[in-house]
Amino acid sequence: MSSVQAPEELIRTVAVPAIFKILIVFAAVLMATRVKVHLGAALIVGGILLAIWSGMLPGVALGTLVDAVLDLEFILLIVLTLLIIEIGRYITGEKNADELVGAVRRWGGRHGALFTMMSLPAVIGLIPMPAGALFSAPFVQQTGKKVDGHPGWKSAINYWFRHIWEYWWPLYPGVIMAMWIFDMIPTWQFFAVMVLFTPVVIGAGYLFLLRKHVEVLAEVKGSMEGTNRRALFLMIPIAVVLISAIVLPIAYKMYFGKTDEAQLVRLGAVIVGLFIALTIAWIDDYRRGKREFGRAMLKKNALSVILTLSGVLVFKYMLDESGLLPVAARELADSGMPVEIVAAFMPFIAGLVTGICLGFVGAGFPLVVALVTAGSMTPVSALVLAYGFGYMGMMLSPVHLCLLVTKDYFSASLKDVYRQILPCALTVLLFAIMLHIGLRFIGW
Repeated sequence: MSSVQAPEELIRTVAVPAIFKILIVFAAVLMATRVKVHLGAALIVGGILLAIWSGMLPGVALGTLVDAVLDLEFILLIVLTLLIIEIGRYITGEKNADELVGAVRRWGGRHGALFTMMSLPAVIGLIPMPAGALFSAPFVQQTGKKVDGHPGWKSAINYWFRHIWEYWWPLYPGVIMAMWIFDMIPTWQFFAVMVLFTPVVIGAGYLFLLRKHVEVLAEVKGSMEGTNRRALFLMIPIAVVLISAIVLPIAYKMYFGKTDEAQLVRLGAVIVGLFIALTIAWIDDYRRGKREFGRAMLKKNALSVILTLSGVLVFKYMLDESGLLPVAARELADSGMPVEIVAAFMPFIAGLVTGICLGFVGAGFPLVVALVTAGSMTPVSALVLAYGFGYMGMMLSPVHLCLLVTKDYFSASLKDVYRQILPCALTVLLFAIMLHIGLRFIGW
């Protein structure tokens, strides 16, 4: 018998597990950024390589890249981000920012500065939009510059408090998809349990990011001038976007009935809200003699944000088309690992690699539901474990757009931001484990 292996046997011998393919390409993307390759460009190339490694022919991979760029969701997200940058220019203009920050500090009393740094990112976080952290960053910067805090600290505050709602706030697509996948859990039970994450997230942020600065922030004597009327007027654009995001999808559903394009409808609703908000902003600018319409969208940092967003969206699209994440999920399920580790690890990796909530929910949760159906876990306990780990994977992802725009705004390094938020993230993971154990004990 010949000792030479047949080609197909050799392929099986050197076959690389899907999870390693994903992580190796992801690591290569991050290494490319270390040698000054733009993250967006690195992600686009990484997505092509990942598709080819999954077995896709190079010509097909390039065709898939074209499909990704021409995808309507891709186009809408680019438009949405440009509009966010423009409305952010208006709201955070020097005089407008002074008015808003002054009002919030008046409302917060002695701890007005602390209240500003926590509340403004949280309010912006009620609106589900990519790069939304750009809205609140100038407010945190203006208040934080009075404190001897480094850029990584200010970045972490803006980033962390921007993401306190997405565990249960029903405007977020990831929450809606999680409810749909875990359809065996009653809606009231989903909200009653998932809302518990928000106070824990707020508490962790306060404990590790703000507590040691409380007294210093209390002594900050920044301007409290301005009028509540003007400050409330400046909040109208934010309110318009929020109302549009809630009301327009409901109106669309009532008029047209059910739709298979719910995500596109939600994106369209936010874009309509942004156009209305910008109309208000442009009229106000015109009355005040300002002629800055659209300039913010053409600046270098705005174009950099668009390239980064394009890279993230292309990478996710190519990853979805490669089919590697479902294969990785099956490999983990068949590996003999304890089901709890699989239910936590797969969403965490998916969140880390995709950097978005829909990424870990769409890739990891079907596997977790399969474990529930097989009787290996109880539904609600599995949900909190998978969501807690998936969300922290997303929060720690170096391709999470909010993290990228925040660190760039404050000129911070990823390492500095990670150093600040890691204790917060570990606290949330510990809470997810404890809540999982408690819910499993009572049979939920």
